[in-house]
Amino acid sequence: MTKTTDFGFEKVPEDEKARRVAGVFDSVAARYDVMNDLMSAGLHRVWKRFTIAQSGLRPGQRVLDVAGGTADLAIQFARRVGPHGEVMLTDINPAMLVRGRDRMLDAGVVAPAVQCDAERLPFPDAYFDCVSVAFGLRNMTHKDRALSEMHRVLRAGGRLLVLEFSRVWQPLRPLYDAYSLKVLPLLGKLVAKDSDSYRYLAESIRVHPDQEQLKGLMEQAGLERVEYFNLSAGVVALHRGYRL
Repeated sequence: MTKTTDFGFEKVPEDEKARRVAGVFDSVAARYDVMNDLMSAGLHRVWKRFTIAQSGLRPGQRVLDVAGGTADLAIQFARRVGPHGEVMLTDINPAMLVRGRDRMLDAGVVAPAVQCDAERLPFPDAYFDCVSVAFGLRNMTHKDRALSEMHRVLRAGGRLLVLEFSRVWQPLRPLYDAYSLKVLPLLGKLVAKDSDSYRYLAESIRVHPDQEQLKGLMEQAGLERVEYFNLSAGVVALHRGYRL
């Protein structure tokens, strides 16, 4: 029997999800940064700054930014670890990776940009001091495998940062649902000329594990001292766990 997984509210064969997600990001790559600002009213920059602040990075350390898209985090990580540190940007989608690479170069950051699948990271065990994934985990077919891979490449004492949409505070859910399920696809149609991709992105939030469920998945992957921070009333949560 063919195994299925979530693609927004739709169930699709597991081996089809990656192709469908690739189509979404091929479509939105050119307007991705503009849409992020519009969709979040600029709050995504605040959430990412908070993530950087919680990284605990020091000069000379190594960072892996998984599903790093247009390199918002990678650029800031590079400034934290300095010229003797190491930052690697990865993404499975070549269109997003090219934009990320170009934005790093425009910011004066020279760092590898590696196309790879988060479920099969091409890096050695215990190599990085910090691994991050921002707004990418919910698009992965096997989240447990991806989290296990991120744990594998962390050195002892290293930390994993997962910034992702989560479950908003209950009293705000009706308003949030109306905005994300109705307004976001309309914005996508007007700005990115693609309502379907933004409908998927909104739906994918609803089927992603909530705060406690994601904490459990991280612990099952071997991470310890897992904690999370609710941002903007739980619209987004930052999870942090350690390899001890």
